[in-house]
Amino acid sequence: MKTFVIGDIHGAYKALVQCFERSGFDHDKDRLIVLGDVCDGYPEVRRCIDEMLKIEHCDYIIGNHDLWALDWATKGIEEELWLGQGGRNTKASYGRDKMPQAHIDLLKNAQAWMEFEDKLFVHGGFDPAKPISKQSLQILVWDRDLLSGAWKKYLAGQEHQFGTYKEIFVGHTPTQQFHSVVPVHFCNVWDLDTGAGWSGKLTIMNVDTKEYWQSDPTPQLYGAEGRKG
Repeated sequence: MKTFVIGDIHGAYKALVQCFERSGFDHDKDRLIVLGDVCDGYPEVRRCIDEMLKIEHCDYIIGNHDLWALDWATKGIEEELWLGQGGRNTKASYGRDKMPQAHIDLLKNAQAWMEFEDKLFVHGGFDPAKPISKQSLQILVWDRDLLSGAWKKYLAGQEHQFGTYKEIFVGHTPTQQFHSVVPVHFCNVWDLDTGAGWSGKLTIMNVDTKEYWQSDPTPQLYGAEGRKG
């Protein structure tokens, strides 16, 4: 079994299919760790979640956009911020239907973080001064300080280990903020959000070898009108 990790998908089903095809991911034999934010952005959230449900070994880490979508699906909450950040396309992907219970269950049962061997997988980040089990969900899905701190150490030429983990994998913060269209590696932190929800690409990586594969840029796959609020 190979273990793969994938960055923020944001409804870009065409990009997801390309990543699977280019990496040779096997739905039945391989393991996929999803770093969250499958929801909101491009117009095929429903198909993306359907695809997650086909994977035999899938570990889903919850993202902030997933939480927004879950609030809509279970409580009818439609915040303007969510609608303007891709929520409208999430709603549209289900048409007149409600989100199926299997989709709700996938999001409800998603993990806030996951430890695997000597690695940590989390959507946003965490406070290295506290045990991971003591972190709030707000920090885990929204934090950008961990990655920012790792970037500053990297720029200063300083080696540093954040937390007790050999490697930490995060999404949430597009790598374009660091002038990169590929995954970035600062200290012991990897950022796999290569901007698929906006103008970038979707990335899937082999956790052990660090070989990665990317989709075409999502605006090329969906056209200028593909991503709406």
